[in-house]
Amino acid sequence: MHLPEWFKLIGILIVLAGFALRLRTTLVVVAAALVTGLVSGIPLFSRVGQEGLVDMLGRAFIDNRLMTLFLITLPAIGLAERYGLQAQSAVLIRRVRAATVGRITFLYQLFRVFHGILGLRLTGHASFVRPLIFPMSAGAAEAKAGGEVAEKKIELIKAANSAAENYGNFYGQNLAIVQPGVLLVYGVMKSIGYEVSLWRLILFTSPIVLLSIVLGAMQFLHLDRRLNAPEETKEAAE
Repeated sequence: MHLPEWFKLIGILIVLAGFALRLRTTLVVVAAALVTGLVSGIPLFSRVGQEGLVDMLGRAFIDNRLMTLFLITLPAIGLAERYGLQAQSAVLIRRVRAATVGRITFLYQLFRVFHGILGLRLTGHASFVRPLIFPMSAGAAEAKAGGEVAEKKIELIKAANSAAENYGNFYGQNLAIVQPGVLLVYGVMKSIGYEVSLWRLILFTSPIVLLSIVLGAMQFLHLDRRLNAPEETKEAAE
């Protein structure tokens, strides 16, 4: 049966539905890929003259297997947490009177941008945010509050720390000519006939990175004000 061409976009609907239902990301993406491939007429298994979906997925994993190297760092991070990394980082930051959640979070965003400029790839959420940045931010919030911080505010701190990681990593990596995203854009533009240079791509990316830093600073400054506001005032504002 011949299906209309637009029906091949069903994978997008599967991804949207899976994310809306909060299903496992890996399963949703693989299911969307399989369904899209089958609808497009690609066989499940390879046959003479045509590669199958299972073989495509396996080859894609092998070609990109270096992306899974971050798993090696997880045991080391777990041991560091087991022996008090989070507790000690929180104790240390409580001694710094000028430290606030917003300032720590913004400095971390700058740190990730700097790493992007150097062309370094770090698994920030696993290796920095959870074991180090969040405990420091929570410690700063507790020092300012003079005691435990409400659960709602803790969730705000977690979200801000994760946002700083995403901002810094996503935009910062566009400032290095060795990053895959920059090289991909360069290769695509060259292939369709545009004469570009890697350094010109970096030049036109720089204002966007600068804007992300400014907006991040504004967001985290506002976060400090929300965290310092009385609980009843915050709830009324929401």
